[in-house]
Amino acid sequence: MKRDVTNILVAGVGGQGVILVSDIMADTFLEAGYDVKKSEVHGMAQRGGSVSSHVRYGKEVHSPIIPKGEADYLFMTEKLETLRWLEYCNRSTVILMDPIEINPPAVNLGEMFYPKDIEEFLKDHFDRVYTINATETALELGNARAANIVLLGALSRLLDLDERVWIKCILDRLPEKLHELNMEAFKKGRLAI
Repeated sequence: MKRDVTNILVAGVGGQGVILVSDIMADTFLEAGYDVKKSEVHGMAQRGGSVSSHVRYGKEVHSPIIPKGEADYLFMTEKLETLRWLEYCNRSTVILMDPIEINPPAVNLGEMFYPKDIEEFLKDHFDRVYTINATETALELGNARAANIVLLGALSRLLDLDERVWIKCILDRLPEKLHELNMEAFKKGRLAI
């Protein structure tokens, strides 16, 4: 049975623009006429810790929290973060992931290792996994901080919303000096899928 609410779990590490990109998503869904609920957890964001946001939209949304096992999309700005949020997934969850590896403090201290074969594991367990080289693309454009918008461009291709609404909401959230860069990033992301 198709639910009336779409659930997007956004996560990454501090400094990757997770909260900004989830705000742009919420703005876009509101602009498109949907009811939207959003929650966020910053954790130790300024120390490279995990940052997450739940974004839910539909005709009527009652809670900002995605129930475990009901994420429609995982929007991951860092590869290891994808593994942290699998309890929110089911086989049909669509995963969009930047393959960048940012070592958590425990890896840097030698207390643990960064898991290998994450992409293969995900492809074995989920029907639709998109690896989007968002950070690499953003660096080619001149600023790694636009990686979240590259990934957003990819997501926009999977959702049935007018591209112009996405663009309006991106431009509304960002200072004018960043408009050109982020429009290029968004376009590159749309071409990645």
